[in-house]
Amino acid sequence: MIDILVGSQMGAAEYVAEQVAETLVQAGYDVKLHLKPELDHLNRTDVWLVITSTYGAGDLPDNIQPFADQLAQDRSDLTTLSYAVITLGDSSYDTFCEAGRKIAKSLEFKGATSLIDSLEIDAQQPELPEDIALVWLPQLIAQIK
Repeated sequence: MIDILVGSQMGAAEYVAEQVAETLVQAGYDVKLHLKPELDHLNRTDVWLVITSTYGAGDLPDNIQPFADQLAQDRSDLTTLSYAVITLGDSSYDTFCEAGRKIAKSLEFKGATSLIDSLEIDAQQPELPEDIALVWLPQLIAQIK
C-alpha cells in the first residue's frame, strides 16, 4: 500500500497527487490519497508519499499542518516506514520547498527510511508540476519493488 499524504493550499499539489496516484494504480499498486492526513489513521509499515506545496514563509498548507504537528509530538519510532517527498515551491523565495523539507526531517528523525531523494518542483519552471512528478515517478517505483 502506498499512502499519499497531500498538503495543498491552492490545489496544485492535490492535482499532482491525483496524477501520481492514477499512475501508481495503473502500475498495479494499492494507493490511498489522504487529503487531511492523520497520523493515527496511517499504517506505519506502508510507503508514505508526501506531496505538499510550500506557501508563505516556508509554511505547510493548512490541511497537512495538523499531521506535521502530530508527527512532531509523536514519541514512537518509524523505523518500519519508507517514504518519499514531492514538494512544490517557488525558487524566488528563500524558503523554497521548505514545507517538504520540514516533513522529511521529522520522518528521518523518527527513523523512517527515505526511498529516494526528494523531488522539489519549482513554480518558475515552464513544465507543469504533474509532468515533472510523472517523469520522477519511475525512479520511486524502482525503489519500492
